[in-house]
Amino acid sequence: MQGKAIKYGDNIDTDVIIPARYLNTSDPQELAQHCMEDLDKEFKNKVQEGDILVVGENFGSGSSREHAPIAIKASGISCIIAKSFARIFYRNAINIGLPILECREAVEGIEEGDIVLVDTDNGSIKNLTKGTEFKAQPFPDFIKEIMKYGGLINYVREKV
Repeated sequence: MQGKAIKYGDNIDTDVIIPARYLNTSDPQELAQHCMEDLDKEFKNKVQEGDILVVGENFGSGSSREHAPIAIKASGISCIIAKSFARIFYRNAINIGLPILECREAVEGIEEGDIVLVDTDNGSIKNLTKGTEFKAQPFPDFIKEIMKYGGLINYVREKV
């Protein structure tokens, strides 16, 4: 996947990703309309299909709602690269088929607007703007299978 980097800092919790006042729906497109609005009112206007979210430490902390990764994915983000993820967000993202990678060096080496190429199969992250490359831990085989089917529900439907 390749896209423009949209970058934010540390400790972005699920209330910032999708404010609780919008949790009366599970419609991905409705959630996407309000994604990150308490952090960046222009997020929904600047994100384009395939863009890559680059964030700091502890991304997705807070409540365990899966609305947060759903809102991000529906907004057009193809992948998230973070210094670290809250564990429940990490699992929720995998469950809905949103690729996420942890790579501290990549986050420090990517700036807003850089064009980034990510290969989750081998953990390769290339900053095409700066000509640099980083290596994240690739997904284990069972997560690759879940991602291949677009999330856990589709995976289970196919395998059961």
